[in-house]
Amino acid sequence: MRIARVAHPEGMAFAAIEGDLDGPADQLTVAEIAEHPFGQVQFTGRRWPLADVRLLAPMLPSKVVCVGRNYADHAKEMGGEAPASPIIFLKPSTTVIGPNVAIKLPASSERVDFEGELAVVIGRPCKDVPAAKAREVILGYTIANDVTARDQQKADGGFGRAKTYDTFCPLGPWVETVLDAADVEIKTELDGEVKQDGHTAQMVHDIPALIEFISHIMTLLPGDVILTGTPAGVGPMRPGQTVAVSIEGLGTLTNPIAAR
Repeated sequence: MRIARVAHPEGMAFAAIEGDLDGPADQLTVAEIAEHPFGQVQFTGRRWPLADVRLLAPMLPSKVVCVGRNYADHAKEMGGEAPASPIIFLKPSTTVIGPNVAIKLPASSERVDFEGELAVVIGRPCKDVPAAKAREVILGYTIANDVTARDQQKADGGFGRAKTYDTFCPLGPWVETVLDAADVEIKTELDGEVKQDGHTAQMVHDIPALIEFISHIMTLLPGDVILTGTPAGVGPMRPGQTVAVSIEGLGTLTNPIAAR
């Protein structure tokens, strides 16, 4: 199932995307989900053409847990080695935006980078999840862009300021609940030019290991999002450009770039 959050003619709701995404766009519809998509999904019976709604960020997480240097080639381009244990940090919920919403570059930074990533969406409250049972707590997967003020990351020696500006976590366009995410392609394009092209099989710490590690530290709640790291090829964005992150089986997350 493809689960989205949409603004429809009568408000906002979770909805399931219906139809063949490779077919004509005017054949796609959205079916409204009653309340939320966690647990047994119920539908209200209301439907709209996809063209008549606006896709929002598919989740409003209580927290976004990010994993740093989880691809060896990216760790190398950042001047280091892949860590023996995952490096994690948090983005606040206020960083989250949806498809086609502008990433706003702060005037205080001279270099803001894109980082295309696979995101895991948690489906139920969980703590101390063993890797062997990690799939049981996953609702599905979506696309993320871990936007980073690179100059501030280097100046501060950490992620606290550089990763947490409003609009610095685009998510979308929807959550795919049926996906084998062990080896899918991640590609980031800036104004149509490919900048990143990797596969999730290159992760240093795979998804079950990440869930085990993170859930040992903190309770994960339904809708929480884990960003699993970015391949090599990160680079700067400028106002007026457009960044698009595509993941095999998930589609494409596109956002324009603007000055704050």
